Amino acid sequence: MSEVEIVEAKKEELEPLSKLATSILREHYDPIIGKEQNDYMLEKFQSVKALTEQMEHGYIYYWVRYEGNNAGFMGFYPVENKLYLSKFYLAKEFRGKKVSRKMLEFLIDYSKKKGLKSIYLNVNKYNYNSIKVYEHLGFVKIRDEKNDIGKGYYMDDYVYEYNF
Repeated sequence: MSEVEIVEAKKEELEPLSKLATSILREHYDPIIGKEQNDYMLEKFQSVKALTEQMEHGYIYYWVRYEGNNAGFMGFYPVENKLYLSKFYLAKEFRGKKVSRKMLEFLIDYSKKKGLKSIYLNVNKYNYNSIKVYEHLGFVKIRDEKNDIGKGYYMDDYVYEYNF
């Protein structure tokens, strides 16, 4: 298998992180929620300013590199005895290479070292490709929820969990 490296992201790397998030989320969410809502969400959750504030409030970011290239990244933080996985992004050209499996293995190891019991995440109900990946990795749907994110927009999601 090709080399996958997972390294903690630094504050000075948030601009390339934001750019990668934007390209991945444009592909996934413009067709699902429309460009206007996605523009709002990208600014609110994926801009350099938003990522900086998230880091200041406990988010931890890791780059995922495949054969030396920035292939994706993860953003997460602990909540009680669980790890909330806010961002689990992989660029299109690196999918199908078992990189997401390595990402999950990293998260499980990280969580166990911190004494956490599971990993959970939100995914848009209509993001069928990501849902398939999460289910293939062993995540189980535990509920659905709708969250008001401002300006009349909602995130209409499933919550998935991976127990270990």
